[in-house]
Amino acid sequence: MDLQLKGKRALVTGSTSGIGWATARELAAEGASVIVNGRSAARLASAVERIHVEVRGADVDAVQADLSSVEGCLRLIAAAEDVDILVNNLGIFEPKPFEQIGDDDWLRFFEVNVMSGVRLARHHLSRMKERGWGRIVFISSESGICPPADMVHYGMTKSAQLSVSRGLAETCVGTGVTVNAVLPGPTRTEGVGEFFAKLAREAGQTLQEAEHDFFKYARPTSLLQRFIDPAEVAAMVIYVCSPRAAATNGAALRVEGGVVRTLI
Repeated sequence: MDLQLKGKRALVTGSTSGIGWATARELAAEGASVIVNGRSAARLASAVERIHVEVRGADVDAVQADLSSVEGCLRLIAAAEDVDILVNNLGIFEPKPFEQIGDDDWLRFFEVNVMSGVRLARHHLSRMKERGWGRIVFISSESGICPPADMVHYGMTKSAQLSVSRGLAETCVGTGVTVNAVLPGPTRTEGVGEFFAKLAREAGQTLQEAEHDFFKYARPTSLLQRFIDPAEVAAMVIYVCSPRAAATNGAALRVEGGVVRTLI
């Protein structure tokens, strides 16, 4: 299927690895001009090189900016003033007992996971409306509708993203602009891989045993019973970014392996 993305300009935040990188790679493969973003110059260079290796003729640029601050967001906006597609992928997570989550943690998670996307959407949404076409996608999580007890602050930010996404979509009536959220489930990102490798070492398990126990005890409702590959999430994201998804607006689209036991 041709997703009709040739000639579109896309910005994907937090895209040096994981879901962000997979999304940038797939957008480039569909002919879009892609801007990847991250904090580390070395990781950005590596991300761009990997896309060029996998996608012949890819049009990829990189902007180094830390989006946990207003200044970082403004730096990215200055370097990428006009885009057709904005994928707010940047996010952090950290298992931590609720009683130990201090104010600084709450504010840090809100700044990174919510305000980075809010600031970028605030800049780009009006420009998309003026052009009569645009796509904004927030990468939320199944944790946004099933808040995890071991990461209450993380779940809060993912719920907030759903509210922001739907609210922005309500402002796009008849404009040709859509705003949606994609909700991945447990995904084999770099951060998740490192976290489970640490858990496995501490428990004297293999990585496969740790993964098996996670789905048996922590995510027993998963129908997939394995970690999702970032490319499997990216497939949904780039569809929502495409002109073919014009009738999908204000939606929360689940790519969570069946963890959430609801009909809709």
